[in-house]
Order: sequence, then C-alpha cells, then structure tokens
Amino acid sequence: MRRGLLAAAGIFLALAGVALSAGGAYAYFWDRAHSDVIAPGVRIAGVEVGGMRAAEAREVLHAKFAALERPVRLVSGPHVFLVDPRGAGLRVDLTRMVDLAVRKSKDGGLLRRTWHALWGEPVRVTIPLQAAFSDSSLVNYAHNIARVVDEPAKNADVKATASALKPVGAREGVAVQRDALARELAAALLRFDGPRTLTIPTRTLHPRWTVADLPKRYPSFILIDREHYTLRLFRHLKLAKTYPIAVGRAGLETPAGLYHINERQVNPSWHVPLSAWAGDLAGRIIPPGPSDPIKARWLGFHNGAGIHGTAETWSLGHSASHGCIRMAIADVEQLYPLVPMHTPIYVG
Repeated sequence: MRRGLLAAAGIFLALAGVALSAGGAYAYFWDRAHSDVIAPGVRIAGVEVGGMRAAEAREVLHAKFAALERPVRLVSGPHVFLVDPRGAGLRVDLTRMVDLAVRKSKDGGLLRRTWHALWGEPVRVTIPLQAAFSDSSLVNYAHNIARVVDEPAKNADVKATASALKPVGAREGVAVQRDALARELAAALLRFDGPRTLTIPTRTLHPRWTVADLPKRYPSFILIDREHYTLRLFRHLKLAKTYPIAVGRAGLETPAGLYHINERQVNPSWHVPLSAWAGDLAGRIIPPGPSDPIKARWLGFHNGAGIHGTAETWSLGHSASHGCIRMAIADVEQLYPLVPMHTPIYVG
C-alpha cells in the first residue's frame, strides 16, 4: 500500500514538473516573441503606449509630436514674430524614449513580466520627454526680438522757436526681458496642446524727466529772434526779460540753431578772428578799453559767436554785427548773472 502511494506521488510530481517545464518554456518563448512590446501602464511624455510594440509607439508619438513642429507665435503690441522650432534647434529623440520604455517594461525578470502580461497589471512608468534645444539659438532669438521691440524712454523736453518754448511730454519705454523670453520660449516650443502663442515678457522704462520737472531742468533759457531783433530770457520756462539786440549782418549772419553757453567773462578782451573783414587786426587780442568793441560782459555759445555789450547802441534793432549778438551795456550786465554755464540758447 505504502509503496503504491509513493509511486503515485512520484508520478504526480513528475507530471507537475513536466507541466511547469512546459509552462516555463511557453513563458520564455512568449516573452521572446514580445520582446519589443511595452508593458501596460507605461507612458511617454504623457502619452499612453502600454501594449504597443516599439514601432507602433514610434508612429503614435510621431503623430503626437507633430504639434511641436508648428511655429511659436510671439506677440508684443504691434510686433509679431514666428519662431520655427527647427531654427531654435529643437530635437526630439523618439527612438531613445521608446527604447527606454521597452527597457523599463522588462524590469523585474521573466516571472514579473509574465504576471503583468497575464493579469494586465499596469507597471505605472512614465518616460519624460527627451528633447534638446540650442541654447545659443534661443539667446539669439531673444536678442534679435529685443532689437525690434526695445524702445527707450523719452524724457519730456521743450521745443524752442524764436519767440516761445513749448513743453513736449515724456513717453515711457519698453525693454524685453531677454532671459525670461528665452525660458518661456523653450517652454512654449514643448507645448503640445492649445495655441502656441506667447506674449513677450517686457518691463516698462520710466523717463527721467516729466513735464512737471521741466521748470527745474531749465532754470534759464535764451531765445534769439533775429527777425525782430529781440532776446528773450525765460526763467523756469516763464518769460522773465526781453531785450533789444543787434545780430549779424548779411554774409556774417548769427548762426541759427540750438546751442549752450560755453564761456562767460567779465570785461573780456577781444580775440580778433582770422577773417578778411578784420583787416590788419586779424589774429590780435585787444584788451578791455576804448578799442575793444566787446563791452562789459561776454557769453560765448558757438565758434566765436557770443552775446556782449556794445557802445554802438545805434546798431540795436539792426543786422549790424559780424555774427555776435549785441546788447546795451546795462542790459548785458543785468542778463549776465541770470545765465549760468550750459544755459541753452536757441537762435531762430
């Protein structure tokens, strides 16, 4: 009896061994036949690829990633730019991602793989997007866009005419935040869904001077009206004094334009210019006195031209000088302390 039981047990174990061997062999050959199949639950860059063979997964991902080939639209006010992902150096490595998904599917050995295959238990593995940019390309995009979009702030200023000063308002500027643009552009280039549009990050540039600051900026301002032989002195943009003057005669006109006082002297000497009209005096220095036509004060502003006093008061109201602006001695003495260095003078 006992011998019979032992024989039966031996037969059972033998049959079980054969079954296990057959099952193991089947599992082995099944696993070999599915060597490129991705396990259930595996995702690549958010795309479910479980149960797919490697080639099928590549096709699915290629269709999904086709969205990354669309240009990114950058907008700032009236400016619109299109960035080609290829021009930005975008490279997506589909093959590496799929190969990594297949390798992750094989982790844990044959028994674990067979278990997942039989029962459909997901492995819950996510393969991140394998993409690379050309950092230099993104930096160049940001730099070139900034060259178009950047606009410096404009200070408030005054527009001068021969007889009036008109304030001109300030304007804010804008500057592209280049580092932020490069980062946001990189993120936008990897965006699959939704519009591929990005508002260019900028910062506001504020002007240094506003209209309210102009009176402080211009404590003094001189206007020369050659047509009406008048000098107007503005103090903090308000008309303070008006004086009769003489200006340059025909052929030796007082130079028109905007200048600044660059020289101040009390009782100056006359440095005679090297000009034909000076005759024998050309190049000489005439000290203060009866022979010196430059009386009392000197306010130079351009290439030898300046404001000075004159004893020839008959010339006031006429084009009579050799290019300078003549004033009565009392008038130039009154004007002088009100006109510091760098005071603007507009000759119109």
